Amino acid sequence: MIISSGEILDASILIVDDQQANVALLGQLLSEAGYRRVASTMDPREVCALHRKNHYDLILLDLQMPGMDGFQVMEGLKTNAVDAYLPVLVITAQPGHKLRALQSGAKDFISKPFDLIEVRTRIHNMLEVRLLYRKLEDYNKVLEQTVLERTAELRESEARYRSLTELASDWYWEQDEKMNFTKVSGPVLEMLGISVGPLLGETAEVPPAGWNESERAVLQATIAARQPFLDFLFHRVNADGTQQQFRVSGEPMFNRSCRFIGYRGIGVEVTPGN
Repeated sequence: MIISSGEILDASILIVDDQQANVALLGQLLSEAGYRRVASTMDPREVCALHRKNHYDLILLDLQMPGMDGFQVMEGLKTNAVDAYLPVLVITAQPGHKLRALQSGAKDFISKPFDLIEVRTRIHNMLEVRLLYRKLEDYNKVLEQTVLERTAELRESEARYRSLTELASDWYWEQDEKMNFTKVSGPVLEMLGISVGPLLGETAEVPPAGWNESERAVLQATIAARQPFLDFLFHRVNADGTQQQFRVSGEPMFNRSCRFIGYRGIGVEVTPGN
């Protein structure tokens, strides 16, 4: 991401100082540097309300002010901040206040008396960081919304897929990443020689009832290896001697990070010879 000089000069700035001379000096410096949106106040009690209304990109804050000092202002800004970044550059003539100011949330400081070149440089650098932070924040919001929309589309597509497969087949099943069955319709569990407990994931091996044992073993091994299969033929001999034939298909499921999350499949009963 790149911040242009035009974006920096169009940033909104608030000067907070109880000395009119300092306000005038900083205002003139910013105007001569080309900054177009500069406001000021000599009343520190107004700062939180002004920032809540205008969302300044930078606040030049004097620490030593009567009634409410700069440290108290920063504490108030923390409760009003619309984002996690406190855009404060403190102004102080007390060297011992610099560390305390940074610990209180200020991002940088300007020493009195002013070195005009240093002031311009610190303001420019801090605004560049601030605008990059804001641009990244906006990008993350757009990305988050895009992910939510894409997830909704995928869920809708998945729902349509399941509906179509259920309509086009005699049964449908799903398993989670631990191979527990989460959805079952039709005789798939009988094919695999599995019984289901009160909860769908509670399964146990049972003797096959007429199913072709060699075919059952192949199907189980294919699923255990997380391999897809298409139109796998499965046979069963019923107690009365009649025979049934089934065609089954299945595939492993993976999320967008390529992590295995389960299995799903469909099946239909077919007439022998078809």
